[in-house]
Amino acid sequence: MYSPPPHSEQLIVSFPDEHVMLLTLNRPKSRNAMTPQMQRDLETVLDWFSEESGLWVAIVTGAGKLFCAGADLVEWNKDQQSGKIEEQERLTANRNGFGSISRRQLIKPLIAAVNGEDAKFALPEVKRGVVAGAGGIPRLFQIAGHHIAAEMLLTGKTVSASEAHKRFGFVNKVVPSSEVVLEAIRVAQSIVANSPDAVQCTKHALLLSQKYNPEEAFLKSTFSAESNRVYKGGNIKEGLKAFIEKRSPAWKNPSKFPIGLNFEGSRVSTKSRKHKFKKKIYYVHMYFYRNLSHRVGHCKL
Repeated sequence: MYSPPPHSEQLIVSFPDEHVMLLTLNRPKSRNAMTPQMQRDLETVLDWFSEESGLWVAIVTGAGKLFCAGADLVEWNKDQQSGKIEEQERLTANRNGFGSISRRQLIKPLIAAVNGEDAKFALPEVKRGVVAGAGGIPRLFQIAGHHIAAEMLLTGKTVSASEAHKRFGFVNKVVPSSEVVLEAIRVAQSIVANSPDAVQCTKHALLLSQKYNPEEAFLKSTFSAESNRVYKGGNIKEGLKAFIEKRSPAWKNPSKFPIGLNFEGSRVSTKSRKHKFKKKIYYVHMYFYRNLSHRVGHCKL
């Protein structure tokens, strides 16, 4: 049904349900510690997933007893001891962050199926003289807030699944270890039951909300390629028609975006095109504000 790109045995790719991809980190003897090869595999497969219109949700889990132990410190030590000090260059060059996930701006849902109720979470980099610089710091800050995030980051402490769920807020649900992947698939199925266009547009709006204030995020989302695909596509017609006819909708795969659009919908191929797009959005925004002002001026109080 699907033909993922070539990858090594360090990553297992499977499709447990319609429109769902399952990625399994496969270095159980090394606690699934991230290697350059595994990073490349994830990069390749997730890039393919983002463009594959028939796949709507991805799940990431780990083989064996651990999800992922983090970076391979043995290899990192070899680099440092040999004088190969290129961390800052590698961090900035790695556009998608740790595991090709931590900084990835993916508009499709990505679920982490971490070992169940006995799972442990940590950002212990400070204990080893390094920094959680691949995206963990801003993400934890956004979710938990400054003080709670600082406690975990500055002490390097390990927290239980229950504490990560109830106190830190970066775990959605805690289930027995034997059910973690099954539960992730159930969540994926509940997402797949919805319009893929609407889901991806909503995820895109969430990503924008991490970068902009509410008004800017609203405007960028409203006039994005994702919103355009929703309102001018076939799934919105199918969803509304199915509601009127009291039946379940039959969703279609979303159409692909034109080549040269980034996740915010702006042209990236040339400087002039990008400028032209921004100018067009500016005019639309100005019309929106004038129109709103006109309506408010004539409303009855």
